[in-house]
Amino acid sequence: MNDETKQAVLNFTVRLGDDAVVMGHRVAEWCRNAPFLEEDLALSNVALDFIGRARMFYGYAAELANDGRKEDDFAYMRDHREYQNLLIMELPRGDFAYTMVRQLLVDVFNLYYLEQLMKSTDEMLAAIAAKSIKETRYHLRRSQEWVLRLGLGTEESKSRAQKALDDIWGFTHELFDLDELEQQMAGAGIGVDNGSLKESWSLKVKAILLEASLTVPEDGWKVKGGREGYHTEYLGQMLNEMQCVHRANPGLEW
Repeated sequence: MNDETKQAVLNFTVRLGDDAVVMGHRVAEWCRNAPFLEEDLALSNVALDFIGRARMFYGYAAELANDGRKEDDFAYMRDHREYQNLLIMELPRGDFAYTMVRQLLVDVFNLYYLEQLMKSTDEMLAAIAAKSIKETRYHLRRSQEWVLRLGLGTEESKSRAQKALDDIWGFTHELFDLDELEQQMAGAGIGVDNGSLKESWSLKVKAILLEASLTVPEDGWKVKGGREGYHTEYLGQMLNEMQCVHRANPGLEW
């Protein structure tokens, strides 16, 4: 692997780590706040799955960089403009319906994305995908079951689920955009052509929403910019909380 390709793979890998760590932190915000104990434990485990995934991506990025940086440096020593996660990952926790609707939309995407990333010519990325997809199947089973419960439950639960869906839908379009780096990685057989996943994602998501008696929003406004480092105000607030201890005590380890 030449230096130019190695740098591209490094940048690509860090992005995947950003997606995972931001989503993991958002889900972790439910710890002690879930509707009941079993769900508190389940959400904590989902959060740990995402954090573990982030560690694998950041660890591989540190190996590629070979400049003394560790996985913690990628997570804790970059500001919000240096993060390149998808915007849907950083949206606030919201209520329980909001969290589960977002989980469903992301879990379906992750399932199809990781299936393709397992075919990567980069053995480490393929291995991370192979481990992560097992967790993702469990995540999707949970989020699908909850969206069905919410949509088919009370008038209140259905209303909250529908509002969440309407609020989040505009952020789903970014899932299938490819910038120059992603096109390069897909063309080299290292990454994934996100655009090719949209039809499968749409069919799966719409089938679940139909079963849940929820209305699929119109494809109106579309929000993107996360891959370019343009984020909502919520990411900066989240990173301030997530990074404060490490930045106050740089270099310390448990």
